[in-house]
Amino acid sequence: MKSFILLAVVSILCVSAGDCGKKQATYKGRLEIKAMCMNYTIAVTEGNMDTSLIVADWKDENTGKAYKNVFKLGSPCTFPSTINPGDEFYFKIDTSSVQNCMVCMAYYPTPPKTLTIKVVEK
Repeated sequence: MKSFILLAVVSILCVSAGDCGKKQATYKGRLEIKAMCMNYTIAVTEGNMDTSLIVADWKDENTGKAYKNVFKLGSPCTFPSTINPGDEFYFKIDTSSVQNCMVCMAYYPTPPKTLTIKVVEK
C-alpha cells in the first residue's frame, strides 16, 4: 500500500511539473562578443531554437559588425570564464537558474533579447 501511495505521489508531481519524460533541447552556440561587465553576445549555430527567443539579424553599433541568430547572455553568474570569443559550446535554456552575483553596470551594446543558459557537455 505504501508503495502504491508513493507511486501515486510521484506520478502527480511528474504530471504537474510537465517535464517528466521530456528531454530538454541542447543547442550549439558560439561566443561572439565578450565585452566588459558580462555584456556577452552569443550566436546559436546549431539546433532548432524558437526564433522568437533570439534576434535574427543584429549589428554591434561599436564595431559595425553584423551577427545572425544572437542573444544576450542572461546567466552571467554561471557562465564559464574559460569560454572566449570564437569558442563554440553546447547549452540548454535554463529558466530555473537564479542569478545573484555582482555584475558591473558599464554599457556595451548587446542584442535586445536575453536568454539564461547552462553550458553542458554534448
